[in-house]
Amino acid sequence: MTQQKSGPASSIEVFDRNLLRRRRERAAHSIAQYDFLYREVAERLDERLDLVKREFPLMVSLGGAPAAHLQARKGTEHIIRMDAAFGMRPDVVMDEEFLPLAKGSVDAIVSNLHLHWVNDLPGALLQMKQALKADGMFMAALLGGESLYELRQCLMEAELAVTGGASPRVSPFADSQDVGALMQRAGFALPVVDSDKIVVRYAHPLKLMQDLRGMGASNATYNRLTKPTRRGVLLQAAKIYHDRFADAEGTVPATFHVIYAIGWAPDESQQKPLKPGAAQNRLAEALKASEMSTDDKARP
Repeated sequence: MTQQKSGPASSIEVFDRNLLRRRRERAAHSIAQYDFLYREVAERLDERLDLVKREFPLMVSLGGAPAAHLQARKGTEHIIRMDAAFGMRPDVVMDEEFLPLAKGSVDAIVSNLHLHWVNDLPGALLQMKQALKADGMFMAALLGGESLYELRQCLMEAELAVTGGASPRVSPFADSQDVGALMQRAGFALPVVDSDKIVVRYAHPLKLMQDLRGMGASNATYNRLTKPTRRGVLLQAAKIYHDRFADAEGTVPATFHVIYAIGWAPDESQQKPLKPGAAQNRLAEALKASEMSTDDKARP
């Protein structure tokens, strides 16, 4: 029997999706102890959903999305819960990179902290846009590039000090501009992207690492260190973390940068931007300011 080599199948694969699925399966039995971040972001997604005065009879909830919140929305008739892990008890077990949704079949798709582990995010966004009915809504929350910057700094410095080298310890994240550009590339109409930061305080940095494992959210990049982290590295990282970031009470912060994105499947009924020159009022008049031609030369 030949042994297959483990590694990315193509140059765009950053995350080991099989490893992510296994970790999520292991986390499933005790996820209620560690899902505080999912619950907090679910509430923030719900606040944004409340601003959308539309009804979505058939909705898809991807991963840790707030299914209970969605069910309580007026006009919701059915929610399909999808997850890559059977242990999370979804209605459909799936891979976000290969969504089992027919074209134009659902009214809305909501994803809570699940898409930042997708290798082909442009392809996944395109599939979701195609699965939406005309004027259907996509809304997602995903972790952004400033997430866990404290942990990343401390682990890198500790590993350099103890071993003389450093390996990737935290998964890479996108930034807001990337997400907005990818949504436009996928063909979403009227895309809007914003972000905020959630700071969680811990009595000890090692508890943060435990929580990340409990969420099934530890590093799953192909170029991760595959052998167990040396105890000396973890202890040194915890010391640096405490010395650099602890407050007067001795607690340390963990920052989660959350990007929120909303977009719509194109439809003729949607608002269209005005063509250049179509404005009927001058900006200078609105600002009560004088107007200068671009041909005018500056005078001393």
